[in-house]
Amino acid sequence: MKPSIKHRLVQSLYLFTDAIAAEVVWFAFLYFRWIVLDERITEIDMFFAPAFDFSLSGSYHPFLLYPIGCILVYYFLGYYMRPGKKKLGSLLWSTFIGAIIIACGAFLLVIIDDVRTADFIRYYKSVGVLIIFQFLIVLVPRLLLYFFVQKHFRRERVIIKMQDGMNEHALYQQINELFLSGKIIMIEPRLFDVFTGAARIVHVDESPLIVVSEPNMADWELVVKRSFDIVVSAIMLVLLSPVFAAIAIAVKLDSPGNVIYKQERVGLWGRKFNILKFRSMCENAETDGPQLTRADDSRVTKVGHILRKYRLDELPQFWNILRGEMSIVGPRPERPYFVAQIMEKAPYYCLLYKVRPGLTSWGPVKVGYTDTIEKMLQRLMYDITYTENMSLVLDMKILLRTIGVLVDGKGQ
Repeated sequence: MKPSIKHRLVQSLYLFTDAIAAEVVWFAFLYFRWIVLDERITEIDMFFAPAFDFSLSGSYHPFLLYPIGCILVYYFLGYYMRPGKKKLGSLLWSTFIGAIIIACGAFLLVIIDDVRTADFIRYYKSVGVLIIFQFLIVLVPRLLLYFFVQKHFRRERVIIKMQDGMNEHALYQQINELFLSGKIIMIEPRLFDVFTGAARIVHVDESPLIVVSEPNMADWELVVKRSFDIVVSAIMLVLLSPVFAAIAIAVKLDSPGNVIYKQERVGLWGRKFNILKFRSMCENAETDGPQLTRADDSRVTKVGHILRKYRLDELPQFWNILRGEMSIVGPRPERPYFVAQIMEKAPYYCLLYKVRPGLTSWGPVKVGYTDTIEKMLQRLMYDITYTENMSLVLDMKILLRTIGVLVDGKGQ
């Protein structure tokens, strides 16, 4: 769900406690080396001088680098995603794995270059002690914060019970309204849902439930997916700037009107946003209301035909991706006018709200441009299948298929 003030506050608490704990780990590790390995009890006044050079070319201080490195590792492990929904087992596991990765990273980057080490025993002791310190010292404040968050910041859950006579439209209408509330939405499964594996055991002391408001990806995958979106969109906006300029000039010379066209779409959590496109139609093309593009549509300009054929009109959406309104791979967002029509026939459209809409997805690749409501419904089935089977591997496959579509010029 959309990050609220409480959500941001909890994330800040997690980051702050991890940063402080990392500093304590560093002090404890240096203390261990100084007192135990080097037996310099009488030289405690030199304790704050590292036993070896932890800086990079002498320009960065280790007490700043180490916490930053720890936070980056925990970030890519997904520890800071959905903090109010953390489970105790997940917390213990991410802390342990993080400690191993951080200690091994410190060994490869720093400890292995310790010229004062005469044998490998000191290596093993240093790495082993750093793993123990990193795990235990970080774990203690995390546990305290975990129980504090569970008591004061735990997200409210809504469990919808399938009452006798409740039709599908009423169920999804209720889900659609709840998406904007920021609550975790769950449904009591039917027998068919249990047989097909849709139901999940959320807590061992509860009945199986279907969680419909959370993406079906591990936290670390969500972090990698969002990081990929940010890096790729930023690079594309820079590298394609000459192409953007050329298209802008061509659009401006071809017909009067703005170069960039803004259009309201429904995105993550059912919230509306303005999608960006290069204008491919004549100005005021929808004076009679929203219309779907038809084959050989007279509203499309000469330059617009070329842009749409190779999907070049979609390039400005890298800005939407960078802003966090969209993802590179995800269900294509629709306009509120057409969403209302789709939901009359397919009320489960609201299940797409749990993921960011995308520049491309399985639906657009399989169905192409949708010029009728029937095609939109066909694409919806592919998009829902995607949301239920999301993975980084599937995203890569969709991207490869999309490249083929672009090369073949199958746009409309």
